Amino acid sequence: MKELRTVKEHKEVEIEEKRSQFIANIFYVERAQEAMEKIKEIRKKYYDARHHCYAYVVQEETLVKKASDDGEPSGTAGSPILNVIEKNGLTNVLIVVTRYFGGILLGAGGLVRAYTGAATEAIKTSEIVVQEAGLVAIVTVAYSEIEKFKYYCNQNKIRIVKQEYLENIKCEIELTEEEKEKLLEEQKDKEGRITILEFEEVERKYIRK
Repeated sequence: MKELRTVKEHKEVEIEEKRSQFIANIFYVERAQEAMEKIKEIRKKYYDARHHCYAYVVQEETLVKKASDDGEPSGTAGSPILNVIEKNGLTNVLIVVTRYFGGILLGAGGLVRAYTGAATEAIKTSEIVVQEAGLVAIVTVAYSEIEKFKYYCNQNKIRIVKQEYLENIKCEIELTEEEKEKLLEEQKDKEGRITILEFEEVERKYIRK
């Protein structure tokens, strides 16, 4: 698995072209289904807008790409947005560009420029991060060890996604294979800083570092 470039978080920008407003929202997404849910949120937020054009590229079992003109002339909105994503070498990214019509027809060329410009501005405002080949694991630790475990993860840049407080504490974490080996070796060391009761690998995926 190679490294991927993506965006760190959601950003929103707006440009104007001949009185039409183009509002671009860029999201980090991991699945096509997640992308579609974000699109629904944008449609709801800007319910009175005429168009919500979008494109996304996500790495699932295979690379998945989709673009939509959402009522704009064919090839003037979705494809230009997708081209911007690909030109910047991004994956696991969704860009939705919402248009409020300003009363002046832009023509095919004007629409392509506007949607391209909005998508480009969205990427310019975003922090680009790298995703590495890694895995998701569930780590079970005792309540007495949780603070030590959090400290270890923080020091080693291991992301704790969520925690579940049961008889013991189950932590969902994202880490690289190298970090996994180091963590498990830590358990074999009698002077290790933490004690893990159980380590369960859930899935292999790209993770943001």
